[in-house]
Amino acid sequence: MNIGEAMRIALQSLWANKLRSVLTLLGVVIGVSSVIAVVTFVNGINSYVAEKVFNLGADVFIANKQKNVITNFEDYMTGQKRKNLELADYDAVRDECTECKVIGASLYKLAGVVKFSQESSADTQIRGWTPSMGRIYDLDVVNGRSITDADERSATQAVVIGHDILENLVGATDPIGKEIRVDGETYTIVGVGKKEGKTLGQSRDNWVMMPITTFLRKYGVHANSIRIWGKGFDVGTPLVNAMDQVRVILRTRRHDAPGAPDSFEIETNESFISLWSSISQNFFIVTIAIASISLIVGGIVIMNIMLVSVTERTREIGIRKALGAKRSDVLSQFLIESGTMALVGGIIGTLGGVFIAKTVTLLIGMPSAIALWAVGAALLVSASVGIFFGVYPARKAAMLDPIVALRSEL
Repeated sequence: MNIGEAMRIALQSLWANKLRSVLTLLGVVIGVSSVIAVVTFVNGINSYVAEKVFNLGADVFIANKQKNVITNFEDYMTGQKRKNLELADYDAVRDECTECKVIGASLYKLAGVVKFSQESSADTQIRGWTPSMGRIYDLDVVNGRSITDADERSATQAVVIGHDILENLVGATDPIGKEIRVDGETYTIVGVGKKEGKTLGQSRDNWVMMPITTFLRKYGVHANSIRIWGKGFDVGTPLVNAMDQVRVILRTRRHDAPGAPDSFEIETNESFISLWSSISQNFFIVTIAIASISLIVGGIVIMNIMLVSVTERTREIGIRKALGAKRSDVLSQFLIESGTMALVGGIIGTLGGVFIAKTVTLLIGMPSAIALWAVGAALLVSASVGIFFGVYPARKAAMLDPIVALRSEL
């Protein structure tokens, strides 16, 4: 019996006993689908984190009084004890950093109240930006204009709105030149940002952006620490040189003693990606551990079904041996059948995992990307599980005495 025939017999057996087949393959299907779904999410989010969540290119860095991503209470307290970075620090960096291609500054308020006519939003992000931030953050204005240096110098009451504000508050009316209230003050809409969609179910278009000087006048000079954004002329050495120059400028302005640690943080895209990678790796390891339990349970069920199959086909085994089949022939036949059963479960699990991932992406916007290596590994592992747990039933079938097997009742 060749491999193709053994696989055909296994598939016929699965089709003839549909309910038993479903129950047999359930563990393998659950294990494989969970791994594929998680790998698909992690693979999608890994690229999305750099491109969309932080909006940092490889040649961009951020200077802040504390870490942008805080992982423990000690880091939080250390950052809180530091004095704020101020607009004067940004001005100094902008004027003195010769290694920097672009320098910008930003401030944020996470939940502002925005009103237009009778419509309002209570959870809008309020951004205070310098005009140069648009070049760093890749902000596209699809209608009207962005804020300008003149807006910043005069602290004008001009704002650019996100697409959610346009759709949910302004509506079909042309927004340019219309007045909008932000936390009780009236501003004039001068532009509309390009629609960016959702990240992990959260909209990235629910924002209002104003000149940073206007933001400071509204929300206070001392209540917020600005973030200074820098862009090097290129990645590698030019970026390092730009960061070093900014570090020297800020240490001098903040009177950091020689040999003392910086009283601020400078981070790049690599800092965020490495943090996310460590988180996603731990998450992946936990998922693999849980999936392994499902695969082991599925393998045990396959072994049990194969033992039943050996009992049911004892007479068939006796006839094959009487006609000259060797022990190795019978052994390989049952190993191929058990491997085929598990491989079918792996295929179903792979399709199920991809379906789950893409469905979640459609529902809440969680990014996902199919990893071909994960698909290949899932199919290989599932087939290996079937072969491993099929060894005992296959060996039992191969060791049957043909005379005893022929005496078996049909």
